[in-house]
Amino acid sequence: MINRKAKKKVPEINASSMADISFLLLAFFLMTTTMEVDTGIARMLPPPVPPTEKPPDIKERNILKVNISRNDRILINDRIGDIRTLKDEAKEFLSNPYNRENLPEKRWDTIPALGGLFEVSRGIISLKNDRGTSYEMYIAVQDELTKAVNELRDELSRKEFGVPFTSLKDETLMSAIRRAVPISISEAEPEEYK
Repeated sequence: MINRKAKKKVPEINASSMADISFLLLAFFLMTTTMEVDTGIARMLPPPVPPTEKPPDIKERNILKVNISRNDRILINDRIGDIRTLKDEAKEFLSNPYNRENLPEKRWDTIPALGGLFEVSRGIISLKNDRGTSYEMYIAVQDELTKAVNELRDELSRKEFGVPFTSLKDETLMSAIRRAVPISISEAEPEEYK
């Protein structure tokens, strides 16, 4: 006797379209997903001072103090500042174009690409913020200070080489501009201002 159930064929599932569906799902995922781009503030930290060495004395006139309160108010050298004028104030401070006595001193540095001896500012911008400072204000202040340095570099590059700093291709020339206009921004641990 033949078993009737054994003869019965089991219907197959047509899986030929599974590859197409998988491909469509993958394409949908790639088109709708945003890739996370690295963001941040690119700065090179100075080398640490050896513990046996005394940190150098810095004159008061060579420091521009920028403090951000928990209410996102800006204090520049203990007076109320404005984010809209911060870049221009930082530029004037770092360049000291008229050699004023209340602005930073300058030192002579040998930079062959800029014709030998070149005056470099000793100015340092000291940035402090409160633990309650908003991220948006912190980034806005960082942006303004970076713009000040970038504009000074562009101006010097145009004067010396006829093109903005961002258009320079020669690493020697770029390095010379960076030495002449260093990023002198010191950032301290957040504090609590009242």
